[in-house]
Amino acid sequence: MKIFLVLLLLVLMGLVAFSLIKGIVAFLKTTKIDLETGESTTATEMQLAQNKAMFARVKYQAMAIAVIMVLGLLAAGSN
Repeated sequence: MKIFLVLLLLVLMGLVAFSLIKGIVAFLKTTKIDLETGESTTATEMQLAQNKAMFARVKYQAMAIAVIMVLGLLAAGSN
């Protein structure tokens, strides 16, 4: 059980990193579009992509914290 939770935690950590990078890339593209066009109305799609990626990051972080809490409870119960 602990091995499964550790593997799940590693996957969730990878998803957090992926979502973070995806959100940063969307943010940089939004900034580039704003600088090139001078208008913020063309960046709406990228802003939505950025929000979606950052929400996914928060969701994966919450799941990872839950797994860490379960691992902690299992470790405390085995003593």
